[in-house]
Order: sequence, then C-alpha cells, then structure tokens
Amino acid sequence: MTSTQQSSTASAPALDVLRYSAFTADPAGGNPAGVALDAEDLDDAQMLAIAARVGYSETAFVTASDPVARRYRLRYFSPRAEVVFCGHATIATAVALASRTGTGELLFDTPAGEIRVGTTADGDGPVRATLTSVPAHSRPAEDTEVEPVLRTLGWSRDDLDADLPPHVAFGGNEHLVLAVAGRARLAALDYDFDALHEIMRRHGWTTVHLVHRAAPDRLDFHARDPFPVGGVVEDPATGAAAAAFGGYLRTLGLVTEPLRIHIRQGEDMGRPSDLFVDLHPDDARIRVTGQAVPLPDPGK
Repeated sequence: MTSTQQSSTASAPALDVLRYSAFTADPAGGNPAGVALDAEDLDDAQMLAIAARVGYSETAFVTASDPVARRYRLRYFSPRAEVVFCGHATIATAVALASRTGTGELLFDTPAGEIRVGTTADGDGPVRATLTSVPAHSRPAEDTEVEPVLRTLGWSRDDLDADLPPHVAFGGNEHLVLAVAGRARLAALDYDFDALHEIMRRHGWTTVHLVHRAAPDRLDFHARDPFPVGGVVEDPATGAAAAAFGGYLRTLGLVTEPLRIHIRQGEDMGRPSDLFVDLHPDDARIRVTGQAVPLPDPGK
C-alpha cells in the first residue's frame, strides 16, 4: 500500500464531515466516504483521528482551495493510514463540491498527482462525476506474489481465468489483479484477514482486485476488493482499482478502440455499486465515472 502509517491517538477536532455513498444512486448501495471540505487547519494526526471516528474505508480532506480556479488540494485517510489515492472518495468530494459551487470541471492536487474531475447533473438526479486518472499501467505478477495470496483466499491456480493472467496494476496506487473463472467462487469470498494484510503491506498494494468476466465476448465484470490494509474487510466500490484495472486491460492488448466497460462491485456484500470505465488505446489515462448521493450523519 502506498500509504503512511500514523498514530490515531490524537483527538479528532470538531469539524463538519459530509457523508456520501459513491458509485450509486441509492444510499443503500455504493461505497461510503467522508468528505471534509474545510480541512485547511488540520494536521496529519487530526485527519487520521477524524477518519477513524467516521469509520469509512476513506475520508477525503480538502486542505487548500481556490474556488475561482476550481482547484483543490486533496488528501485521503483510512482509519489506519494516509492513502495516496482513493477513487470513491474523489467522486464523493467532487459531488460535494458541485453541490456547493455548481457542476463543471474540477482539478484536484493529490499525493498521486493531478486528477481532473468533470461533474454533471440531469435535472434533480444525483450528480455524476468522471475522474481522469494518472497514466495507468500493469506488469505480470510473480509467482512469489500470487501464490501466498491464493493461499489466504483458499483458491488455487485452477480457479483463475487463464485468459486474464495475474498482474500488479497501477492507476494512482498498486493493486494485485486476480481474475477468477467462476462467478460462484467470487461470491463465496472468505479470506485470512491478518495474513492478507501482511502480504499487501509488504508489497505496497492498496487492494487485491478480484474480478470475474461476465461473458467471454464482453468486457464487463463483477469485482470484489479486500482492503485489510485500510482496516476494513472489503470495499464495495473501488475507483482507484477500476482505474488500475483499465491500465491492466490496455496492457493485455484488449483495448483496440475506444470503449466503456462496466464493473459491478459490492453486490455480494449487499451494497451494489456501478463503476463505468472509459478506455482509449492511445491514452494511458483512465476515466472512471459514477454517481454519489448524500448519507445522513449517524451522530445527528
């Protein structure tokens, strides 16, 4: 994981933290994220304490802003550590800012680099946001990387899709991509949390992106993303992994013309999410689109 481990002993100051669920139009679906739009005066320990208090897989903090230029500095914290890039919290922050300042283009300066996000709205429906990743790419995973993970999952090589080989993919941070041949195997996911946490920490992976191809003639997928390094068992929607997966598909030579793929995530954990990924054979930047809707503050 590309993250900075920090102590969460600092007290969390009073701050208005918005809550959104990203990659869904239904508050019962998607991946919840905290969004702090006015975090200029917070230090690292305070942001980590707030993220731990909120308890979502990530909370995004706007630590500098230029509303006229629509440019913002953004940092992300899980309950355990700072995270270099988080897709669903980026989508949530863009929707929150669009609700405050109106839809249009936004520019986020993140630890992973410059991320552009376009926001639009159709009538009274949820705001839709499209992030453009940093250049994405992937490389074949070594056997010494794959085999320990398979053991923690209780999987074997025979469970994998031979047409989609294991890779380590990057779209702002790194994710191990494993494609499973059977949908039922993916649905029955059960893994050793502590063992996978240690493997991922050692390699610097943010999630393990587990996918199943819906049909041999389509680039549509079901996905699940274990996230023990962030302190949660599983992410119901992972925009950063979707961007990395786009780079993976390009590396495999499966993107020969502009196309959009659909990733259905969170379904097996009761929070269905829809991520739409736009790919171009001549552009290593990946565009990930989704909606986000506000959630109530459970403390109010």
